[in-house]
Amino acid sequence: MASALKNLSEYNESTLPDASEMVFGVVVAEWNAHITHALYEGCFDTLIKHGVKEENIHTIQVPGSFELPAGARIVSSKAQPDAVICLGCVIKGETNHDEYICNAVANALASMCLVSGRAHIFGVITANNEQQALDRAGGQHGNKGVEAAVTAIRMASIGKKTKDGKKAIGF
Repeated sequence: MASALKNLSEYNESTLPDASEMVFGVVVAEWNAHITHALYEGCFDTLIKHGVKEENIHTIQVPGSFELPAGARIVSSKAQPDAVICLGCVIKGETNHDEYICNAVANALASMCLVSGRAHIFGVITANNEQQALDRAGGQHGNKGVEAAVTAIRMASIGKKTKDGKKAIGF
């Protein structure tokens, strides 16, 4: 979570696993495109920076954040990624639509994680206004796309270790 105390783009690069043999699905919402495309740039650049081959990044766009789980399912079935990164932006409006959308997306992605055994990363900015969203899409609080990519690399590594029969945390 971004705040005055934490920048989304800050992480210890030395602790990140090697991602050169990993495959990722990335699903990007078109709604609030000026924000979601900035998230995608941060995500893509971070994956490449950590060794992911461009041909191992499978990207699709969906109309809005509500469609992210459906897009995640599509990219999962086509590319068999090690993790799926879902990028979107929901800005509070005059109604509670933001709560319904974010809850539905978060619950669907959590369910997909449990059912598939594959990480589905919630890279959705949930902001009260556009400026808060911009601050988290490459602005003063960093880029949630970077955070989502780092999380995906870490989770994909855990998944690969457990598939290989290696102990993930000592038991």
